[in-house]
Amino acid sequence: MSILERRTTTLARATAAPSLLADLFTLTKPRITGFVALAAFVGAALGAPKDVSLVYCAWTGFFVMLCSAGASAFNQTLERDIDRAMERTRWRPMPTERVSVRDAILLATFLGGAGVIGLALLCNLLAALLALATLFTYVAVYTPLKRYSTLNTVIGALPGAAPPLVGYVATAEATGEWAWALFAVLFVWQFPHFLAIAWLFRDDYRKAGLKMLPAMPGGERVTGRSAFLYSLVLLPVSLGPVVIGIASTTYLAGALASGAAYTAASAWFALRTNTTSARTLLVVSLFYLPVLFACVLLDPLVRERIFG
Repeated sequence: MSILERRTTTLARATAAPSLLADLFTLTKPRITGFVALAAFVGAALGAPKDVSLVYCAWTGFFVMLCSAGASAFNQTLERDIDRAMERTRWRPMPTERVSVRDAILLATFLGGAGVIGLALLCNLLAALLALATLFTYVAVYTPLKRYSTLNTVIGALPGAAPPLVGYVATAEATGEWAWALFAVLFVWQFPHFLAIAWLFRDDYRKAGLKMLPAMPGGERVTGRSAFLYSLVLLPVSLGPVVIGIASTTYLAGALASGAAYTAASAWFALRTNTTSARTLLVVSLFYLPVLFACVLLDPLVRERIFG
């Protein structure tokens, strides 16, 4: 091998390694896994006894995040043919074969396994089993169901709502009122959020043969109304913690304000179902949970400051 060939090979390896790492990172869907970590952290903080530190809660969120990252990698491996058919996803690592199926499965297994084992060792077996069940439901039930039934959205909302429940169980070693309250909020919140996404990319879903409501015959007409109805359901569900006495005024104000914004955006989407209203609903949905989570964590601090 000549000096030029050796230098070319060395340069190719040097540039390929960061590219491969970036592709592997992409397989984990970092924006989604980051949100999962936040949701699990909030659940862990709510369930934690006074002698449990926030660092411990952060580690809990990290291990739940690993489970989510593994599930995302499994999902993209199983859906590589679908991603290849859709304009939005055709350049992902799997459809372009920048990452092999073997490497993707190894990554998914390592991340998912590390997350479950980490929860079992650091926290408790119940949290680990819940995380494993969540991963299984997402990969083995929700992912294939997208090809056959619009019920996939309902099934997919179950693992989507699980992170705060897993986080709570990780520190409290049992379920509790806050765990189920946040599970219910996240479960209902997902429907307007995903209906907006599905409407925006309905042509892609239709082309790929995925059974999403806006991509079905007549589905475009009912998508907006469905999103609005779910947003109406979310309002009383989000007020549940106040009704049962585990939250007070700070949470109430946040739930009402964010819920009103979400409902208004959903109503606009229902009245004028178009790209602008769908994007507006999507943006509002992304702000809803961080605002609510902040109020969840601030509520006991404000209450203690005022009432002692």
